[in-house]
Amino acid sequence: MLSKDSKIIVTGIRGQLGFDCLRVLAKRGYTNVLGIDKEELDITDEQAVISFIKKEKPVALIHNAAWSAVDKAEEFPELVNKVNALGPKYLAQGCKMVGAKMVYISTDYVFDGLGDKPFEVDAKRKGLSVYGKSKADGEKYVEEVLKEHFIVRTSWAFGINGNNFVRIMLNLADNGKKELNVVCDQIGSVTYTYDLAELLTDLIETDKFGIYHATNEGYISWADFAEKIFALAGKDVKVNKVTTKEYLALNPVQAIRPLNSRLSKKALDKNGFKRLPNWEDALKRYLKELGRLA
Repeated sequence: MLSKDSKIIVTGIRGQLGFDCLRVLAKRGYTNVLGIDKEELDITDEQAVISFIKKEKPVALIHNAAWSAVDKAEEFPELVNKVNALGPKYLAQGCKMVGAKMVYISTDYVFDGLGDKPFEVDAKRKGLSVYGKSKADGEKYVEEVLKEHFIVRTSWAFGINGNNFVRIMLNLADNGKKELNVVCDQIGSVTYTYDLAELLTDLIETDKFGIYHATNEGYISWADFAEKIFALAGKDVKVNKVTTKEYLALNPVQAIRPLNSRLSKKALDKNGFKRLPNWEDALKRYLKELGRLA
């Protein structure tokens, strides 16, 4: 068990999830939390990472930082691999040296997205894109280096501190868009990063190590999600449901994305962790936080 003055390091604090991890940890009464981003530590520098971890001696580390620009990743595979695979490896090495537990945030993109059944935590990793393959390699490194780890795969994130699909849809509506093409054959679950940060805090308060899947409950398509965003925000925008193939014909410079992003939550259930709330409830709370709920 952690004490409220246990040293906890959170990476990627200028992103959506890292920001919300800080909020949740503060709410839970943790007083010795160190939030960092790339300005404070270059995770691709092995010696810098090891020195930093040995100096700070955390009890737990929540690693959110990543190269997450999926399309741009196709142009810079070596750099993406350094950030998403080697960075977690170095952090895991440091955690092992000081006896810290580590959370590594991963993604549905580590799977090939085939079929229509939810992927189990032990499903074969077969990422389709540079991003997906780099995150899968990061998982493998963490598993190999550090026994006391949590790997948490999530998908379709939105949070208060950053850009995301919800904000993009709202901005398009605000700028006068009355009609949009949105893909309808990519099916998965959205994740409100505040809800995920609550779960990550629950995890580090235990020693129930392993791989978990965590998203808000319910499966939808991007088109379904867009329609609900506009409805709840009171925006009159028509959503044209198009296939991925049709969308790529109009926007060809895209990384390959999984069609099936359904993730099984059996590992959460088995280990006594509470699933995240339903996606519609999460979206309403997020829009309310943005001041955009009609």
